Amino acid sequence: MNSEKQAERKARARKIVAFLKKNYPKPKSELTYKAQFQFVVAVMLSAQCTDKVVNRVTDSLFKKYKTPLDFARVKPADFAREISSVTFFQNKAKAVIAAAKKIIEDFGDKVPQSADDLQKLPGVGYKTAHVIMGELFDEWPGIPTDTHVRRFALRFDLTDKKDLNRISKDIEALVPKKDWKYVNNGLVLYGRYICKANKHDCSQHPLTKLWPPAADRWVASK
Repeated sequence: MNSEKQAERKARARKIVAFLKKNYPKPKSELTYKAQFQFVVAVMLSAQCTDKVVNRVTDSLFKKYKTPLDFARVKPADFAREISSVTFFQNKAKAVIAAAKKIIEDFGDKVPQSADDLQKLPGVGYKTAHVIMGELFDEWPGIPTDTHVRRFALRFDLTDKKDLNRISKDIEALVPKKDWKYVNNGLVLYGRYICKANKHDCSQHPLTKLWPPAADRWVASK
């Protein structure tokens, strides 16, 4: 990529992040939980599923399962039945139980406090690990890219990539590290409540006003 295009992207990203920082100043997940490992579970369940559905499932689930040991002891078939409202529930059930066992065996029954260690847990990749780091430990060593972040990164021409992890790296190169914490949370809330994924007239939306060409750039879900 030529330096001029990269400079344009940096300038555009700076304006977007300034808006997010002002409007969503305290990054906080909308997933509900009380114990740290419950949040890990909630994030794992939320992959390709809405927070609203996950919260509905975990409302009763988390009254029964609180610690890694609680999750490690349950049979996969039984747990899958309990989370059957979420997408890919059978695979997620196996991953949650395996992650709980690994935390008990390798991390002293505590959620790891580094992104690298978190990614050693079954079912936890770059995005999930960095969401957990931000929410539980207020540390932001990377920018997690989910469907909302991907959508806006492509619509606002901040990347040419389609892979979520590569999009993260592109955005991280555009945004100062001190502001990484505002990107995922801000774009998730903006995408959830202001500029939704379905094609619509968003020319008067705040971010689109910052870069009007985004009004005509619609991104496929995959």
